[in-house]
Amino acid sequence: MQHPENDKAYKGLTVNEGIEQPSGVNPYFRRKARKRLLSVGEYVEGILKGDTTVLSQAVTLVESVRPEHQAVAQEVIEKCLPHSGKSIRVGISGVPGAGKSTSIDVFGLHVLEQYGGKLAVLAIDPSSERSKGSILGDKTRMEKLSVHPKSFIRPSPSAGSLGGVARKTRETIILCEAAGFDKIFVETVGVGQSETAVHSMVDFFLLIQLAGTGDELQGIKRGIMEMADGIVINKADGDNVDKARLAAAQFRNALHLFPKPESGWTPEVLTYSGFYNLGVKEIWDMVYRYVAFVKRNGYFEHRRNEQSKYWMYETINEHLRDSFYHNPLVASMLPGKEQQVLHGSLTSFVAARDLLDAYFRQLREKQ
Repeated sequence: MQHPENDKAYKGLTVNEGIEQPSGVNPYFRRKARKRLLSVGEYVEGILKGDTTVLSQAVTLVESVRPEHQAVAQEVIEKCLPHSGKSIRVGISGVPGAGKSTSIDVFGLHVLEQYGGKLAVLAIDPSSERSKGSILGDKTRMEKLSVHPKSFIRPSPSAGSLGGVARKTRETIILCEAAGFDKIFVETVGVGQSETAVHSMVDFFLLIQLAGTGDELQGIKRGIMEMADGIVINKADGDNVDKARLAAAQFRNALHLFPKPESGWTPEVLTYSGFYNLGVKEIWDMVYRYVAFVKRNGYFEHRRNEQSKYWMYETINEHLRDSFYHNPLVASMLPGKEQQVLHGSLTSFVAARDLLDAYFRQLREKQ
């Protein structure tokens, strides 16, 4: 670059040449070739062999919203279905800060050491309503379990689905079972609608609570307590032991007011310390007692069948909703109807009816 200051007209002023600026592109950079998408047969073969890399890729495929990925994913799930269903599925929920992830770390190590087998943890991470992103940091609180050779931890973004439950968690359970994981933990975001969805995909629903946080019975609502097959009070250590015992007594008294569950099982309330690993054995003795109890009276199989029916209807609802919103006619009418509702010239119900009428009219015309 020539500097005008070096012209003879400017006496006594000299500007030295600067060093040549390097290129902004790394000369050693080589763009990696995209990974080849495996065939359905390769996915199924890898999953049945217990290959966690292939399993992870299959779960990513299940979570993808791309139609071509979904087509492959559904074929893989269909072929894995006959090899699934042989696990114990445990849903773990509780108020934020109750120590769910830390407890799962302790629980997971206990069941692997005491009962053997393989464990898959499906941790649902809340997605931001603004950026739609998730931290997916549950593994950081499962330090020991995340490096265990017999465990598989999969954090998934809730992606705005009902109550924060990942939309494809149930399909992921099928893939994990086909890969030989005989224990499945599903951790939810926290107390809310997500528990209803998790309850519809697990065999045992474990509720983690804390003591000493105010009115214990306000900490959890009746609907969640009625779903729980077992309630455990965490952080029952040090000065908190008496508070934990008192909270456990309050929960036991509250459970007596509820009708007996369909399973015939009376939910138990226990205390433990995830940090100090106290009372963990008793919790898993309770879980296995429950499984033996419901298998004897036939409720285990009944609940699995009811869950399959529930997810059939959920899938129908999901596909109808997607078909409606991706319809070109509906997409073109939607902004106008939205503006009419916002300006008060049309009620929400009439606008919805107009859109639905147009959608079904178009379907009839195509027949």
